[in-house]
Amino acid sequence: MEQLPSLDDLSLFVDVAREGGLAGAARRTGATVPTISRKMTALERQMGRKLFERGPRGYALTAEGRAVLEQLQDLKDVQARLMRSLGQPDAVRVRVTAGAWTASYLARRLAQVWDKDDPWRLEFVESTRMLDIARRDADIGIRSRRPDQPWLAGRRTSKVEFAVYAASDDVRGFVALSADGPLTPSVRWVREQHGAEIITTACEEGTLVDLAVAGVGRVVMPTFVAKDVQGLKQVGPIIPELSHDEWLVCHHEARHDPPIRAALEAVASLLTSKP
Repeated sequence: MEQLPSLDDLSLFVDVAREGGLAGAARRTGATVPTISRKMTALERQMGRKLFERGPRGYALTAEGRAVLEQLQDLKDVQARLMRSLGQPDAVRVRVTAGAWTASYLARRLAQVWDKDDPWRLEFVESTRMLDIARRDADIGIRSRRPDQPWLAGRRTSKVEFAVYAASDDVRGFVALSADGPLTPSVRWVREQHGAEIITTACEEGTLVDLAVAGVGRVVMPTFVAKDVQGLKQVGPIIPELSHDEWLVCHHEARHDPPIRAALEAVASLLTSKP
C-alpha cells in the first residue's frame, strides 16, 4: 500500500460496516449511495483487501473487514472529541507554583477574577521549591525575591509580613511544621527562636491554623492569611526577619501568550490587593 487511506474514507467504512449496507450509511452521513459504493471499492483496491461480501441483503464484512473494523473501533469517538474541541476549545491550563499560604489565599479568591467560561484555568502546583520556569515546569511563579535570570520577567506585587497569632493572649507554646518538611524561613525562625516551646507539629499549614484556633499553641503566619481566620488574634509584633517583597515571575516569552497573560493579570490583581 503506497499511501494510507484517508480518515474520511476509513470513517465511511465504519459507517457502512455498522449499518450493514450503503443505504444506512447514506442516511447517517448524508453522502449518496453511488458515492459510498465508489469509495468502498476504491478503499478495497487501495488496501489490497476484500472488506465486504456484497449481496442482496447488504454489505457483510469479510474476515479481513472484521479485522480492519476492530482496529478502527475508536475512530468515531476520536472524531467526535476532535469536533467538540474545534468547536469549543478546552480552557488552557496555566500552572502556578506558590507556597501553601499564598496558594490557599488565591484559591479562596479565584472566583473574583475567573469564570468557568474563561479560556484559561489555573492549575496550582503548590510548592516551596523553585520550579524551573525556564524549562516550563510551571508557567507562573510566586517568589520571595526578584528573579535574576535574564529570561524571567518579574513584577513586585506586595510586601509580605509575618507575626505570631493565637486564640488568646493566655496561650503559651507553639505549633510548627514538621522538621521533615521544607525548611522555609518561617519554619526556621520558629525552631531557632522557640524550639524548646514547640508543643506539637503538623505536616500542613492548614492543620497548624486549626491547632492554633483550638488553643493548642501559637502559630507564625503571614498577616494577610491571618486576617481571613476567625478565632485568631495577633499576639506579637511583626517579625522583621521574615518580611519580604513578593514577586510574580514568568518566562519572558510565555508572558505574551494570551491565556498566560490573562492569568498573570488576574493573579496580580489578587496579590496586589491583599489586606
